[in-house]
Amino acid sequence: MLNIVEANFIASATSNKNVIAPTYAEVAFLGRSNVGKSSLINALVNRKSLAKSSSTPGKTRLINFFDIIYKNKEEKFRTVFVDLPGFGYAKVSKTQKEEWQKSLLEFLKSRDSIKVYLQLMDARHPYQNIDIEANRLIDSIKNQDQKIIKVFTKSDKLKRSDLCKLEAKERESIVVSLNDKKSIQKLREEIYSHIYGELGEIDGD
Repeated sequence: MLNIVEANFIASATSNKNVIAPTYAEVAFLGRSNVGKSSLINALVNRKSLAKSSSTPGKTRLINFFDIIYKNKEEKFRTVFVDLPGFGYAKVSKTQKEEWQKSLLEFLKSRDSIKVYLQLMDARHPYQNIDIEANRLIDSIKNQDQKIIKVFTKSDKLKRSDLCKLEAKERESIVVSLNDKKSIQKLREEIYSHIYGELGEIDGD
C-alpha cells in the first residue's frame, strides 16, 4: 500500500531571499488563512504536530519546508512539502499585504521544482474572491509540468446534502475530512501520481 513513512521539518524562510535550494520535486500548499493547511499536512504524514499553525490566523509569514518519504511496495520516493503562508486574514496594513504577495509571487515564479499545487478551500465557503484570485495567480505562472489540485477541507462540517452537491460539482477536485482516512489516502495517492506516475524513480531514498 502506498503511504508516507517518514516526514521531517527542514527549515523555515522569511522571504524568497533565504529559502532552501530545491533538491526534489515539491508540493506547495496554498490557501487562505484558517483553511486548515497545517492540519491537512499533519494528517497526510500521520503526525500530530509536524506542521504548526499560529494561534492568530494569518500572523505567521513563513515558508516552511518538510522532507517527505513515500513508500510504494518496497521502494521509497522523496519529495518536499512546502507550506506557504496563509493569506487574506491578517490584520495588517495594505503595504505589508502587498509586500507579502510580491515576495510569494517571486518565490513561486522561481520555483520550477514545484510539481503540484494544492489549492485549499474551505468546503463551507468555497470560491471566495481571494480563492479566485489565488487560482488566477497560479494559472498565470505555472508551467506545463505543474499540476493544480483543488482540495476542499473541513467537509465534515457540511450537511450530508450539501456534501453530496459539492462532490457532484467538483468531480475533478478532492473533498477531504480529517475524520475520513479514505479521503486523506486519496489525496496522498493523487499527489504521488502527479509526481511519479504508477511507479516513478528518484535519486536518493
